[in-house]
Amino acid sequence: MAQPKNDHPLKKKAIATPISTLGAMVCGMGLISPLAVAADPAPTLSTVEVRDAAEKADISENNGYQGTTTRVGKMQQDPHDVPQALTTVTQQLMEDQQVSSLKEALRNVSGLTFNAAEGGRAGDNMMLRGFYTFGDMYLDGVRDTAQYNRETFNLEQVDVLRGSGSMLFGRGQAGGVINQVSKTPKLQDANKISLSTGSHDYSEITGDFNKKLGDTTAARVNLMKRSQGSFRSNPENGAEADIERGGISASLGFGLNTDNEVVISHIHTVTDDNPDYGIRFADKKPQDEMIDHFYGSPRSFDKSETDITTLTHNYKIDKNTDLRTVIRNAHYLRDYAAAKPSASDLTSDSFATRHLDVHNLALQSDITHKRMIGGVPHEMMAGIEYLHEDSKRASLLNLSASGDPKTYSPGVTTGTPTTYKGDSYSIFVQDQFEFIPDWKLLLGVRHDQLNAKYSSTNSPKLDFGEQSYRSALSWQPDEASHYYLSYSDSFSPTADLYQLDGGEFPPERSQVMELGAKWFLLDGDLTLRTALYRADKQWERNTDLEATASVLTKKRRTDGLEVELAGRVTPNWEVFAGAALMDAKILEVAPPQANRSGTIVAPNPNFEGQRARNTPEYTYNLWTTYKLPGGWKIGGGLDGKGDRYAYSPTSGGTDAFDPNTAPSYVRWDAMVAYEQKDYTLRLNVVNLFNTDWYESVYDNGGFVVPGSDQAYMLTGEYKF
Repeated sequence: MAQPKNDHPLKKKAIATPISTLGAMVCGMGLISPLAVAADPAPTLSTVEVRDAAEKADISENNGYQGTTTRVGKMQQDPHDVPQALTTVTQQLMEDQQVSSLKEALRNVSGLTFNAAEGGRAGDNMMLRGFYTFGDMYLDGVRDTAQYNRETFNLEQVDVLRGSGSMLFGRGQAGGVINQVSKTPKLQDANKISLSTGSHDYSEITGDFNKKLGDTTAARVNLMKRSQGSFRSNPENGAEADIERGGISASLGFGLNTDNEVVISHIHTVTDDNPDYGIRFADKKPQDEMIDHFYGSPRSFDKSETDITTLTHNYKIDKNTDLRTVIRNAHYLRDYAAAKPSASDLTSDSFATRHLDVHNLALQSDITHKRMIGGVPHEMMAGIEYLHEDSKRASLLNLSASGDPKTYSPGVTTGTPTTYKGDSYSIFVQDQFEFIPDWKLLLGVRHDQLNAKYSSTNSPKLDFGEQSYRSALSWQPDEASHYYLSYSDSFSPTADLYQLDGGEFPPERSQVMELGAKWFLLDGDLTLRTALYRADKQWERNTDLEATASVLTKKRRTDGLEVELAGRVTPNWEVFAGAALMDAKILEVAPPQANRSGTIVAPNPNFEGQRARNTPEYTYNLWTTYKLPGGWKIGGGLDGKGDRYAYSPTSGGTDAFDPNTAPSYVRWDAMVAYEQKDYTLRLNVVNLFNTDWYESVYDNGGFVVPGSDQAYMLTGEYKF
């Protein structure tokens, strides 16, 4: 059997060249020279690498569960060198867990919780360190904030950078950035087909096909089709929450592994789900007796279509200078009519409806340069970005006659749509220099200019400029150790992300201080990191697009501690584990503000000092596998969270703080696999002990969504 790959720098020091781009150079270089792309370099003798056939179809860039490369800091680097807490969920980890959606992949991230869909925020909606991340979703470093459900069939890894990230990414929150990293073409032939079946009519087929077309040219195609039911059904009308999703991604690379690389890619995904909005709270706790009852109907749906086209150009100007340019055009179309859970009526005719049509155009250009200045080594980075957003949303029209059950159709809307058009311009510079041996100082600043407007008459017009900063002091006494103290801040403008109100208040601002350490253990096979942080946020906005109050809190804070372990303990034993302690409190309640009817609401002062919404005091996760003789592998793990509150911080009055509470839980999973050179058979069991647990919380307090019951998934993979 082939030995596991180990590309860690302690075993084989690979200096990854940082890349970025100065946007002003985009036009100057003609963006992409067709002649440069078409011309392959002169033939050279290549190194012949002999590998066991079991590794033939393994073209992952990581070392099992251990992330070894990232671009989340705007440059190619080892995660060990990033002076902020960073979690990498690798492709191998997702495959062993039979993960299909981004949401499932993020269960491996400590300190992260899930919000239920409501108020126009349907789709992937997470909390990180107690702060919203709906505006901090990225695909290959480009903003991907449309409201939809993301799949993992085309992902190499998921990087979660903790802390404020506005200096690197622009507007955002205090919790961190979630960056999806796409699979790209490689210079080898490697193909894999996977077929899965399981409980609740679960079925999935995926394909990953990589073809070398020339000395520096390759193509890659990824396919996915997934169907999945639920243990929750409606005994009155027979409806069941279900998922129907499909996707294809194609990419073509030229000049691969040369100084002039170009990759063109397109991803197309569709969904046709019957969405599950969960069950109601009663007496401050979930209605456990209704956990297997679905409140939807055959008339509820969630249909979407996503198309994202990206062109990426990496150009090495010289051995110390790299230029990277990315252009993306994205279109997100989505319609949903989701049945809201009732306290008692399974056939309630209450629906949340939405039509969303979003077009985004993005350009990023960064340049990175290494040089000695006055005998001091510097790693300098500069870049510009442009983002155009064009969004339209409206409610769906009820097509039924008076008194008949409500019926909706995708694209058939009512009323005047709310539109949002915005143009963002950004420029940033950063320098990291080693001022004394083993000590580095990082300093960065960014300016963002946003000009935007709504069609809604009661919404503010945006015209502002904001600065963001990033700094860090790093001590790396050897290749195995990294100790750092970092500061980062973030901003989110009034009415950002299509909120309707709040122009009379200042933009959101956040500041994060973090003291952390990262170590390589066992000759680099195992990574251990820990971080102690304080995150403050001012003028926190409501995520409900149609809320009656725009500001949730005037100031709140999360103090936290995180520990994470990833990699190999032995050549046969892999582990990925994390734990987070969070003390999240409201420091100042929101100021008095007018609701939609014009009435001034004074928030309840008793909320001051209380724990923030959907932020447990602790989370922990573990996944581990062990290879046995004869190709067998066993594994298992758990996902645990403390209780989470759900309430509206803008509620008036003086009642005592008494929120709805989703209980704590521990969910156990298991896996057994039989792995051979050309094929793998794997059985996954989700929720091994059939525990009742609640996956996500509607943070305003209305309802909570149950997690899966015990379910089985049998997967067969064939590599060729």
